Amino acid sequence: MSLWWRAARRALFALEAERAHELGLGVLETLQSLPVLRRLLEPVCDPILRVEPWPGVVFPNPLGLAAGFDKNGRAYEALAALGFGFVEVGTVTPLPQPGNPRPRLFRLPLDRALINRLGFNNEGAEAVAARLRAPRRAALGINVGKGIATPLERAVDDYVQAWERLAPLADYTVVNISSPNTPGLRSLQARGELERLVEALCEARARAPRRPPLLLKIAPELDENGLADVAEIVRRYGVDGVVATNTTTGREGLRTPREFVERCGNGGLSGAPLRSRSLKVLQLLRALLPRPVVLVGVGGVSTFEDFWERLEAGADLVQAYTGFIYGGPQWPRQMLRRLAARLREKGTSTGALLRGGFQ
Repeated sequence: MSLWWRAARRALFALEAERAHELGLGVLETLQSLPVLRRLLEPVCDPILRVEPWPGVVFPNPLGLAAGFDKNGRAYEALAALGFGFVEVGTVTPLPQPGNPRPRLFRLPLDRALINRLGFNNEGAEAVAARLRAPRRAALGINVGKGIATPLERAVDDYVQAWERLAPLADYTVVNISSPNTPGLRSLQARGELERLVEALCEARARAPRRPPLLLKIAPELDENGLADVAEIVRRYGVDGVVATNTTTGREGLRTPREFVERCGNGGLSGAPLRSRSLKVLQLLRALLPRPVVLVGVGGVSTFEDFWERLEAGADLVQAYTGFIYGGPQWPRQMLRRLAARLREKGTSTGALLRGGFQ
């Protein structure tokens, strides 16, 4: 870790977590908006890292920024310039909503973890769509969800409305049915509810002039029966991939004092403590869903070995959020330099490695 980032992190971590996040995102948005600096924002483009998860959809590398960091698409090109091969915006709901009351984001430095109960705070599909219209150089995913005020029996309408508005602007789309911070949302992972939702989205996609890949984002708490149900629906309806996984409601094995964790209250836990369960879900899914179904491994990716482990386990793409928060702006390029070096040692490339599988 560089000396300047040590100093900057101390300053940022002295602030309330959400305030520090807003400050950092604001700096990135400013850099992205200045023409002189904008020309300096060049993504990492080492050919050995190039990956094509779906035909015609090419990312400069397989490391992405997970949804939740840039909910409203304010700084995705600046984030890509830090090294991310793709940036996932959202979660975006059809209408704007403020999310849950503050404080709602907490750091657990002893565990390199976060607890959040943000609650899909975002500016709404129309505002985000307006911001994403301009030509861009960054590969972009868009993550959609239902509004907190929408009854579960009408959740499908919200997803379809948000998807139809935003899908034309996306390189891929993600349906978030696994956040623990919108009451009842995870019930949409149950077989009957999930089938109804996926069927409606596939019908909307069949009507659309542009049809970007459609993925489901699932919870780490799904058991083997739940994962089998997800896999069957993915195969039946031709869903293009699964993001595994969202945050967890569990609090097991933390080093942070229990009293502090209890004061943080409810919310999803992300970061290093999630690593083992997210990896297990990924491995189970890959056994159920061979390629060409794309799996995105996310949850507890903090080190290069975590990154490499997800690729070995069958991930076509890997995402991070909390690892980036603790690792800082140099973290993505550090991960990619090590990936490029290992690939050259093995005499292969990311694309060839994933097509051929790990030996």
